[in-house]
Amino acid sequence: MAVKKRCLLWDYTNTGDSGVPWAMDKVNFDGPVSSVSNWNAWVPPELKGRAPFRPMVHLEAQLSGNDWDMIQNTDQPIIHFFNEPERAGISAEHAADVWHNQMVPLREQKGKQLVSPSCSNDDAGQAWIADFMERVSDKAPDYLGVHYYGTDGNAAIQFLEGMHSKYSQPIIVSEIASIDRDGASVLGFTSQLANYMDGADWVYEYGFFGCMRQPPDDFVSPAAQLMNPDGSFTDLMDKLMYDQPIQG
Repeated sequence: MAVKKRCLLWDYTNTGDSGVPWAMDKVNFDGPVSSVSNWNAWVPPELKGRAPFRPMVHLEAQLSGNDWDMIQNTDQPIIHFFNEPERAGISAEHAADVWHNQMVPLREQKGKQLVSPSCSNDDAGQAWIADFMERVSDKAPDYLGVHYYGTDGNAAIQFLEGMHSKYSQPIIVSEIASIDRDGASVLGFTSQLANYMDGADWVYEYGFFGCMRQPPDDFVSPAAQLMNPDGSFTDLMDKLMYDQPIQG
């Protein structure tokens, strides 16, 4: 039986008339894929209930209006809170206030499980999450959200183990990918990390970045993309959907 931990990071641009919503019908939901995220509060309609959705309070805009209504009324069990807030000018102090005032009631009143902000693995991100976790120690998250981008699989594993040891929380790796431009290196990183995380009982879920037609910037590697420009899936996406373990 498959270990279902792989969250499909389905970019919001795939949805709608200008997107490739039909591609969701090509996803194998009978293997290791555990859930779908699109960095938003709204469920992609093309998901059609075939897997759990992971709604996200992406940044400040999702704390009010229609997005917040969707967060409050979601029937999904796990809610993500803030995506790399350290790069959006959001202080840990302010985030902790929002956590106590808006997020914790979702757990206490509606039984939701909460994921901490997911910060970058750089120094700024690590300083921010350390500050935040200290400020919310009275109402700690159910899961520690983390991001990791790099080229060295051993270093990635060391980072994840360090985060788990430091915070003693189960981890959701809400974004991870190799930024190497060499396809063989990307495959090696992806297989090493996927196989490791599948076997780590303290890693609840993880998502490789990302399933979108074009890389969003020059930082991420085209060799790590899970979707081609025409909406078809790359070989790496096929491996994540079907192979366990992945052969690197």
